[in-house]
Amino acid sequence: MERARAAAVLEGLFAVLVWGASFIATKVALADASPVTVVWLRFAMGVTVLGVAAAVRRQFAVVPVKELPTFALLGLIGITFHQWLQSNALVTSQASTSGWIVASTPVFMAMLGRLVLGEKLSWPRVAGIALAALGVLLVVSKDDPATVLAGHFGAPGDVLILLSAPNWAVFSVLSRGALRKHPATRMMFYVMTIGWLFTSVLLFTGPGLSEIGRITPRGWAALAFLGIACSGLAYMAWYDALQHMPASQVGALLYLEPLVAMTVAVVVLSERILLSTLVGGAVILLGVWLVNRAPGETGAAPEALAVHAGEE
Repeated sequence: MERARAAAVLEGLFAVLVWGASFIATKVALADASPVTVVWLRFAMGVTVLGVAAAVRRQFAVVPVKELPTFALLGLIGITFHQWLQSNALVTSQASTSGWIVASTPVFMAMLGRLVLGEKLSWPRVAGIALAALGVLLVVSKDDPATVLAGHFGAPGDVLILLSAPNWAVFSVLSRGALRKHPATRMMFYVMTIGWLFTSVLLFTGPGLSEIGRITPRGWAALAFLGIACSGLAYMAWYDALQHMPASQVGALLYLEPLVAMTVAVVVLSERILLSTLVGGAVILLGVWLVNRAPGETGAAPEALAVHAGEE
């Protein structure tokens, strides 16, 4: 039992480290190709990895036709639209800034639970939501709070990254039903495949395949990391960890993700870390901790952590 738990912790940490670095890998790939090309190539690899994994694990099965609309909706929201938001955001948003903003996803889960499911919010959770909002404003202020007070919300990409957080919260809620019926690898294979097909429409009505030949070896390395590690291996490791540990314990590992993103961004991209980023990030994590740890109700926020806070 202890050995299985230790393995689960390692798998969870692997997923978090990989997802934290995904912001930086996306920035590197975007130097060679447009967002839609990057997303299309990434998920072409991810679909292949998950397909092979589902076959090896004997989890592959043809799903009933009546379930395909659900997978199509999940693919549209969680793959096509989510990755469109994040990849376009990273054209102008810093990788480190994006990591902190995405960390606020569990807060949106709590708000979604209140608005859609009628779940009560205790005062500590309300305080957590307020703190997380303040933290996001500090992060995007870039050490100049006056710009936020004047109505300028950071770089254009910061807005898209912020929109991706509630979008992932919606995806997480909608995924619950599918995860009760199918193994995670099978579900993600279908969701990712359909999302990739939707992205194919964007690719061939836009840049087409013309950009692929111009991608540098550095760009291909970033794409391979995104497709094989982030969209394939990390998802499997994450759900394996969830099978051997409580969701709340596995989800707590995600607090490390923005720290990983910030550290790798400094090393690889030479991004400058501002005081407002550090303070705002700490405030976001405190707010998320309050939302997830406040006693008194069974909220939806912990599940946001379990499903993953919006991998990029």
